[in-house]
Amino acid sequence: MVQQAMKDQRIPGLQVAVVKDARVVLSESYGLANVENRVPATRDTLFPINSATKPFTGVAMMQLAEAGQVDLDAPISRYLDDLPEAWRSIRVRQLLGHTSGLPDIADQQGVIGGGTEADAWKAVKALPMEAPIGTRYAYNQTNYGLLSQIIVKQTRMPYERYLAQRQFAVAGMRKTTFGASYDLVPNAATMYSYFPRGSLAADDGNRLTHWIYDMPYSLWAGGGLQTTADELARWIVALSSDRLIGAASVRSMWTPEKLNDGTDGAWSAGWPVLATSPRRQVAGIGGARAAFVIYPDEGLAIVVLTNLVGSNPENLIPKIAALYQPLPPGRAQ
Repeated sequence: MVQQAMKDQRIPGLQVAVVKDARVVLSESYGLANVENRVPATRDTLFPINSATKPFTGVAMMQLAEAGQVDLDAPISRYLDDLPEAWRSIRVRQLLGHTSGLPDIADQQGVIGGGTEADAWKAVKALPMEAPIGTRYAYNQTNYGLLSQIIVKQTRMPYERYLAQRQFAVAGMRKTTFGASYDLVPNAATMYSYFPRGSLAADDGNRLTHWIYDMPYSLWAGGGLQTTADELARWIVALSSDRLIGAASVRSMWTPEKLNDGTDGAWSAGWPVLATSPRRQVAGIGGARAAFVIYPDEGLAIVVLTNLVGSNPENLIPKIAALYQPLPPGRAQ
């Protein structure tokens, strides 16, 4: 099934891992990590997961909440200085669930402001609110940049060091690191795309080309991780085994954030909520090339990482999950 999907979508390299009942029951790699040099993808190849980093930030915030270092219902002005007046009453959990109404620090060209990261933060703080606080879901990177600042302020250590100590070390993620296309990350897969680049070549949409992306340091909490499917699976096992946060915190973290009118938003605390019934599904999805989906009621999780932008592996995951789900009563195995 995986190899057919790779053929159909012309995916150069892919990793897949399956967690069932708190055990990693499958971890495989296929294809090429680097096409031009014919470097095979292995279980040790690092893939950027982009916005699928946000669940790690969600876990970090739940850890701080358990430790009494952060109140998720508190206004962010309790923890951060130098905020625009319109931002001060936003609650921490509204950053996690993308219901803050904040303007976005990033657009299709990267961070705004036309200069340094400091310029980008100055620019976004000068923009008006996109919506009244808590009235609608709207995904943006400003939320997670601010969450990173809260983590740094409350733990007195850099965001990446906190994750390394409190999550990577606990889960056995020895290879996982941070970086974008501009960073020199050993054993990292090369990113590719078939998207047209506006050239005059007749086959521009069919030519495999490099995909360059930039994830500034101040936004790592929203999309900076490079990891493997195998290590992501171990992290999911640690999470489901209460080694990162307690079971009550996990349930709270996976509960959709409520809007002011009482309806559910699309996200919980760091996680897209794909479904609440009849089968709960929460996910990490990033860069249109990396995804993991957890089915909490079935003790099942699927991870698929690729190096092709537009492969959208979250569409393949349900087909893989179907192979591991219980058969209906009366059906033989």
